[in-house]
Amino acid sequence: MPVPVYDPLDDALAAVASCGIELADGNSNHAPMVAEALCALGRPEAVMPWIARYRERTLPRPPLGERIEPRGWRAALGRRERFADWAEFFARELDAAPWRDVLDRCVGHLAPGFCAAATHGVIRVGHAVRGIAERDTPSRRKELADALAAWAATWQRLPAADDAAEGGASPRAAILDAPLVPPERRRGGNITAGLGVLDEFPEFAPIIAAIDTNGPLPPLITELSEVFARVYLANARTIPTVIAFIHGVTSQAALGNLAPHLKEPTARRLARYAWQSGCALYACYGSGPALGEHIPAVSDAEDLVERAIASGDEHAIKFTEACLGRHAQSPSPAYLAAARHAVETIGRRRSGPDQPRTSPPSIGIRAPVT
Repeated sequence: MPVPVYDPLDDALAAVASCGIELADGNSNHAPMVAEALCALGRPEAVMPWIARYRERTLPRPPLGERIEPRGWRAALGRRERFADWAEFFARELDAAPWRDVLDRCVGHLAPGFCAAATHGVIRVGHAVRGIAERDTPSRRKELADALAAWAATWQRLPAADDAAEGGASPRAAILDAPLVPPERRRGGNITAGLGVLDEFPEFAPIIAAIDTNGPLPPLITELSEVFARVYLANARTIPTVIAFIHGVTSQAALGNLAPHLKEPTARRLARYAWQSGCALYACYGSGPALGEHIPAVSDAEDLVERAIASGDEHAIKFTEACLGRHAQSPSPAYLAAARHAVETIGRRRSGPDQPRTSPPSIGIRAPVT
């Protein structure tokens, strides 16, 4: 894994501080996440050129509306138009207490909405936390407030049988019994819309209690991320499914980034909803066996980084960083194989004459990005 270099992160965050959470095409704004991912990949020279190109696709931050108060915050959950209000709320919280205390309290409340905006809420918080843990600066503290705001403003809860007794299975065993929505009942549109079908699919609700979350937490997080890398390999076939299952892995990587900074009960709660969210993507976009078992060997991690950056694509960059990061912590061939597959698939789509590989325009498919 490359050595992280965070020198340009504050300048990058300042450059996009006035942006909202959506792009002009309706997809999620990935700018702060990609800036941090490039720093984590040890490619600081790529950060500001990428931000400069991507900045053209962003929309301005919405104006402040009504103040969100600590006693009335639940009514504002899932209200995208209140992103600026949420950001101001979390900024006040961070001014009043150490950031890890605020993080633990807020993640505990937001965890049931792990799937918010195709998991971009929790993913953005994971990147923000890694940045502020490296160095606490005003711009990184503002980004943590904005990231929590993005999660709260897009909050979405999946159906869950919360009263079900927790099963004793491992994620690797439990995923084999996860139900798939029949193709004829699936919905088009973005991932958020696609997951809506689960409200009418009662077979899904018990999945949240299928795994044992009472054992040692680090091995559980390791297994979750590796399982969903294998789910990617077994099910990512088209650009829409590649994008969907990328989030099944990057969201588990976010869990790994957050857990060291959370109290154990909060981290366990988050892991439970991370499992549920990964299963939701599989239920709505899976097409066959859950796990990829025959994994091609990939050895050149540096080549993956170069190709991801050359593609200019936000998903390719973030996915490559997440896979390499998880691989560095607990090696598995699934991570490198998944990263190579995603980079090649997205790279092929971008290599046409009207989409040069060095620019990062939208991939042109609104479904199922956010």
